[in-house]
Amino acid sequence: MATAAAQALPASMDARGWDEASYRRGILRARDFSSRTLFRAVFFDHSDDSDSDVLLAAASSDGSLASFSLSSCISAASASSQAEAAVTLVDPVCIVQAHSGPAYDVRFYPDPQQPLLFSCGDDGRIRGWRWHEMQSCLVPLSLQGDHLEPALDLVNPQHEGPWGARSPIPENNAIAINKQDGSIFAAAGDACAYCWDVETGKCKMTFKGHTDYLHSVAIRESNRQVVTGSEDGTARIWDCRSGKCTQVVHPVKKKAFESSWVSCVAIDASESWLACGTSSGISVWSLLSNECIFNLDCHAPVQDLLFDKNQILAVGAEPVLSRFTINGTILSQIECAPQSAFSISNHSSGMAAVAGYGGLVDVISELGSHLCTFSSRGLDK
Repeated sequence: MATAAAQALPASMDARGWDEASYRRGILRARDFSSRTLFRAVFFDHSDDSDSDVLLAAASSDGSLASFSLSSCISAASASSQAEAAVTLVDPVCIVQAHSGPAYDVRFYPDPQQPLLFSCGDDGRIRGWRWHEMQSCLVPLSLQGDHLEPALDLVNPQHEGPWGARSPIPENNAIAINKQDGSIFAAAGDACAYCWDVETGKCKMTFKGHTDYLHSVAIRESNRQVVTGSEDGTARIWDCRSGKCTQVVHPVKKKAFESSWVSCVAIDASESWLACGTSSGISVWSLLSNECIFNLDCHAPVQDLLFDKNQILAVGAEPVLSRFTINGTILSQIECAPQSAFSISNHSSGMAAVAGYGGLVDVISELGSHLCTFSSRGLDK
């Protein structure tokens, strides 16, 4: 009787083939997927072919580094839904397990012969990947992850303490590329910045002076200077020839509480202006007169910013992309998909890519329309 009753049940209600372990893995995978964060998405904007596809690279909290075809993402978004706010799940062109912990930053090294994609992360490593291997990968997606070897692998130095004890390897929170002299600058978790030589893989200089870990780094090539932003609430300007700090900037207008920090720094194309994103807003300084031009309080911490000609684009711990004049006037505010945005990148065509919590990338046109919003499958572990 029981057997006959079970056979009479619809297939969807028959639990005899239930796989509890598979179900649990699916739940955990969905949870991990929804809580992923893309700490940086950046355009590859160095192609000589104006008709070629626009490509992006993204660094994820699961340690992966992935490349994407923008035309494929837009096509997938158009095919899946007409709703402007819809999020499309897309496959990357290539994905590698770049770091053993979260990958925090990714930057291009635009060598005409062999462009490299540099990533850094919580494991204290800086790795250089051959871009041509990531933009046209022939390995099936299911077999990717460990299929590529980095062309360069740098590890932060450990510091020696009492009785010869070695400190943990400090994480790298941000990197900046100076193609002019073949250097990579890293903002590390031990309150130091490091300058690495791309050719030799050697650490050329260490910049010491901050009292807490570094969030960000930017290069002022014309004056051979580097600027760092720190959890200690200051930005420092360093001389790359001597390694000495030449100026301490205090962007936080009123440090009313101890947890004030400088999360991001950016220098404009003329290298005359410095913008700092802080725990409370934005501060812009003249590098020529060493004067603060304006301090602007924001509703949430600013987590990334950049100069777009004579304007500033900024994102932070709210789903908004803001555009400001150099004097601090708000020109526009566009709602974006990530509830907390960690990076803003722009393309020479005028597009912008906002990446952040939920593993989301929101690509916005020069006119402010959403071209596509997508997320990607991570590596199954």
